[in-house]
Amino acid sequence: MDEQPVADKSVRLAWAADADAIGSVQARAWMRTYGELLPRTALNHIDPTTFAQAWRHAVTRPPTARHRVLVALSHGDVSGFAATAPSDDPDAAPDDGEIVAFHVDPNALGQGHGSRLIAAVADTLRADGFTKARMWLVVGDDDMRRFLEPAGWAADSAHRTLDLADDGSATLRQIRMHTDLTPTS
Repeated sequence: MDEQPVADKSVRLAWAADADAIGSVQARAWMRTYGELLPRTALNHIDPTTFAQAWRHAVTRPPTARHRVLVALSHGDVSGFAATAPSDDPDAAPDDGEIVAFHVDPNALGQGHGSRLIAAVADTLRADGFTKARMWLVVGDDDMRRFLEPAGWAADSAHRTLDLADDGSATLRQIRMHTDLTPTS
């Protein structure tokens, strides 16, 4: 019997069994991306196990059928992930989707995982009936912005400040990026 070739790099919907790997990728990505932007006290709370528990719940008990978690794989191992949902911004229309998380393992950057993942995210959002996509981007995450802009994303006028510790000691400023998901003919 001939064996069928298996793609060594792909993207699929996440399974509960992926949660530990997603948590680890998120922790490594946050340390790399936000290490210079967050105070040490906030960085000390980055915990892959806590992230994994949250992702396991997100995969097994999503709030709606339009909340999804995708994973980028390399030889079956999680190299990145993204989560999509309806946008809950106050100015969102019903057809506005959002990328609520998007991270590639720092050890796997430059291998095409981000490109495959962003394309799969757009396809997933379209399949879920969204015509526009949004994503909040931390001010100073220039690598992500340089990645998104050539893919058709642009900043709009929205911005916000997140208070991560609820006491003003750890804040992140964000800008909102957006793109049109309607197919071009």
